[in-house]
Amino acid sequence: MTDAHFHRGGYPAFLAIEGEERRFYGIHPWQTESFPPDISALRAALESDLAAGVGEIGLDRLRSREISPAQRDAFMRQLELAAEMRRPVVLHGAKCWGEVVKACVPFKDRIPSFLFHGFSRSLGLLPEIFAMNGFISIGPALLNDHAVNYRDMAAKLPIDRLLVETDASWDDSDAQGSQIAAIIERFAVLRGTSAADLSAAISANLVRFAG
Repeated sequence: MTDAHFHRGGYPAFLAIEGEERRFYGIHPWQTESFPPDISALRAALESDLAAGVGEIGLDRLRSREISPAQRDAFMRQLELAAEMRRPVVLHGAKCWGEVVKACVPFKDRIPSFLFHGFSRSLGLLPEIFAMNGFISIGPALLNDHAVNYRDMAAKLPIDRLLVETDASWDDSDAQGSQIAAIIERFAVLRGTSAADLSAAISANLVRFAG
């Protein structure tokens, strides 16, 4: 079972590569109003877990049209830390992916890889995303027959940049694996390939992202 982004008991975020879980530590944009002036706790968590990444971090306009200074400051501080420690990053950019990409570009030679979680429709950003070793994770929206634009985007993504995610909180690994299987099955039909071949490619991509 390969799940590029999920949660267990809230935060931090996780990914699973064929059953091996990796943690991601970070301050979600919705939590940044209480972001501390230093990031010593986040640094300590990363120092104690050498396989961990940073995430999910980013910017968000779902809750407010304006991105607060605290949210921007938290994002930049965490990007700087990820660059310093050479850790992969999971990104959140609801309704502001262009600004997230712009913020990340200066770090493309210092942060090993980026996962654009929940990414949708901004196909014009893909060249910049791929130039910074970015990956796009496709989620349960693919199972919605009415999500025509999302499915059209997913069909156009290059196979070496694809990941799949559930973006859900899980305690039941069987249920989690069942949803991943359903996403991959639908994705394979959409792309005209086999589920086995697509699953193998996605697993290899997740290894490349996680390092």
